[in-house]
Amino acid sequence: MTVQTNTLHVPTGGMADVVDLTGQVATLVQGSAMENGTVTVFVPGSTAGVTTIEFESGVVGDLKQAFERLIPRNIRYDHDARWGDGNGFSHVRASLLGPSLTIPFSAGRLLLGTWQQIVLVDFDNRPRDREVIVQVQGV
Repeated sequence: MTVQTNTLHVPTGGMADVVDLTGQVATLVQGSAMENGTVTVFVPGSTAGVTTIEFESGVVGDLKQAFERLIPRNIRYDHDARWGDGNGFSHVRASLLGPSLTIPFSAGRLLLGTWQQIVLVDFDNRPRDREVIVQVQGV
């Protein structure tokens, strides 16, 4: 088994900015020369997460609204009281979404559904330059 670790640098706008990573991840898998295996996409930090969605404006908007309903920005968070940085909601949102995703690939192609894309969601309350680790494992 071979393992290749890559880093993507992704600028984000914060406030539940959703960024499609599918093309970049697919390029890394194809460039690995591995035929079959898995790819793990991981975002270090505690205010962003990774998932899959149909990356179109309606679903992106629905996802943002769902997080706002579940974990609103405008309520009291103990994290904010302690640190004063106003991003307590982003930590809670990111912890529910999770920092990583593993996708199988075969014949050098991601085995995603027709309408399924890999996305980074940045929940922080400010723009960020995110580092995303993409680790390709296979044969």
